Amino acid sequence: MATNPTPDGEIDTLLLGRRIRHLRTAAGMTLDELGTAVGRAASQVSMLENGHREPKLSQLHAVAAALGVPLAELLAGEAPSRRVALEIELERAQRGPLFAALKLPAVKVGKSLPTDALETILGLQAEVQRLLTENAATPEEARRANSELRATMRAQDNYFPELEAHATTLLTAIDHPGGPLSQRGTADIAAHLGFALHYVHDLPHSTRSVTDLENGRIYLPHALTATSDPRSALLQAVASHVLGHTEPRGYGDFLRQRVENNYLAAALMVPEHSAVALLRAAKSERRLSVEDLRDAYAVPYETAAHRFTNLATRHLDIPVHFMKAHESGTLHKAYENDGVRFPTDPLGSMEGQPVCRHWTARVVFSIPDRFSPYYQYTDTPTGTYWCTSRVHGSDEGEFSVSVGVPFASVRWFLGRETTERAVSFCPDPDCCRRAPSELAQRWAGNSWPSARPHASLLAALPTGAFPGVDQTEVFTFLERHAPRG
Repeated sequence: MATNPTPDGEIDTLLLGRRIRHLRTAAGMTLDELGTAVGRAASQVSMLENGHREPKLSQLHAVAAALGVPLAELLAGEAPSRRVALEIELERAQRGPLFAALKLPAVKVGKSLPTDALETILGLQAEVQRLLTENAATPEEARRANSELRATMRAQDNYFPELEAHATTLLTAIDHPGGPLSQRGTADIAAHLGFALHYVHDLPHSTRSVTDLENGRIYLPHALTATSDPRSALLQAVASHVLGHTEPRGYGDFLRQRVENNYLAAALMVPEHSAVALLRAAKSERRLSVEDLRDAYAVPYETAAHRFTNLATRHLDIPVHFMKAHESGTLHKAYENDGVRFPTDPLGSMEGQPVCRHWTARVVFSIPDRFSPYYQYTDTPTGTYWCTSRVHGSDEGEFSVSVGVPFASVRWFLGRETTERAVSFCPDPDCCRRAPSELAQRWAGNSWPSARPHASLLAALPTGAFPGVDQTEVFTFLERHAPRG
């Protein structure tokens, strides 16, 4: 069993001491006898064997000679037996910060400690460490990571030039003529990168795609839902490969990878150069429209809305905000650099917070016309904002996707002539969170709602390297589909 390495040039005194003790007892020598042979007191030899002292090279030569072994055997990088390796691991654990924080009495590691007791203690230590690591990614930590990532996006106006460059390189490699990226063009990108596409009926339910890096295969679902884009899952799988993503080191890393994947996929489906030309022409005619961007590139409305936020500030000098809200009224995703004040929790996170009932993102659910875009002006404590919104369905219910700008920028957009207007005082609870007094008087104390909590609010995140992904299911799937012979 290998032991933990030490920095170059340093001696692992604990491993060295255990090797000396092992060789001494194998030679049938006592501490006194080895001490006499090397000219040291038995207590000094004991400190050496317990890893509390780093010996000089001359002393190591003397110990090796007394034990009748070459110096290299004393300095070998592995424990001489599994039992010794366990002892070393426990000694290290007891000297570490976790044991210190637990304030537990130290266990004497000696011959009298049974091997099974050693294994049990180390197993418990590993489980405590695992739980601490997992608890570090509780929903609170997840929300904190979301807030930090959103701050990065805001600082860059949600524009990432390195991802745009990756998209341009890939599109150039397949001689993309510009405009919408076809499904064939998407497959050409995968082929250019050395991947074959396999559409299967048994893709693990917890995944959108699975990439077999060893055999150069990307597995995709054979059937598509009514709202899915056949290019999206493939391009996101390609993005992970192009960007060199590895297993996430934490929730923040997982979120960053997800944003990068979505961004690069959208940049491939809505290429920067031609999209900016289209948007600039529309701005000059005061006809900017997310719907027109959607139709020009044959992408879902949410993809067009995301892409608009990527390009609007950097190329059109227009500050903007984006919202995705669930029909229950909670915020699912959000971005802003235009001063709009989203609802937040005490940690500054927006996800899961209730959206004002008067905002476009909530009002749109009550509009019977789902074919036409809905436009609305909303007066808020931080100013007046114009917003356009649409509703789309999903397996998790209906969501509204909204893009908005400050009043000063609305002159560039279609829909600016709308007469729909609302007033919001949120976060003042009297705006929409506190029930009207007549209803409160009628029902307070006479009702008891049973809440429907989302499982994601109760679970620690992430539970594995890839949150929500069943690794056993994925590995079994890959083994089942791997080419034979």
